[in-house]
Amino acid sequence: MADGAPGASAPAVGDEVAVLDTSDGRIVVKFFPDKAPKTVENFKTLTNKSFFDGTKFHRIVKGFMIQGGDPLTKDEKAKARWGTGDPGYKINAEFNDVPHTRGILSMARSNDPDSAGSQFYIVHQDSNFLDGKYTVFGQVVDGMKTVDAIAETPTTTGASGENSDPTKPIVVKSVKIEKWPVK
Repeated sequence: MADGAPGASAPAVGDEVAVLDTSDGRIVVKFFPDKAPKTVENFKTLTNKSFFDGTKFHRIVKGFMIQGGDPLTKDEKAKARWGTGDPGYKINAEFNDVPHTRGILSMARSNDPDSAGSQFYIVHQDSNFLDGKYTVFGQVVDGMKTVDAIAETPTTTGASGENSDPTKPIVVKSVKIEKWPVK
């Protein structure tokens, strides 16, 4: 794992991983089904329905994280509502003891702890203030250079008033569930 998150251990041979093919490169994440079984299953189910294909990383906060998984990002006309989309349902939080360190995959949500659906984020820099408040369900095992490239994308102030809107589209071309090791 030449390009995984610091301290990330390789998945066991045959373990399922998610392969995110983005316009900036590939990101491979392993799952933590022992820590967040329902969240992992939800992500896999959405992936197997091609839910994430064509979405964008719509929120980039430098020195913090990159966020994607909003189906509304497939429609440029809905840009004012990006960050509010979901799969049509919510899942309950599965807070756990995994810290929000660089390369962690976690569920985005509103102020309601049980409001996550499809939006996720990858931690770019350690963010321990999130520990125990958001559902961690995976970790980057390959592709941190891609995460870094996305995190360095210039941003502008968007509808939310936050300087986090990428100035160029960062497209998630596809997400696939594959067996480790991936080719």
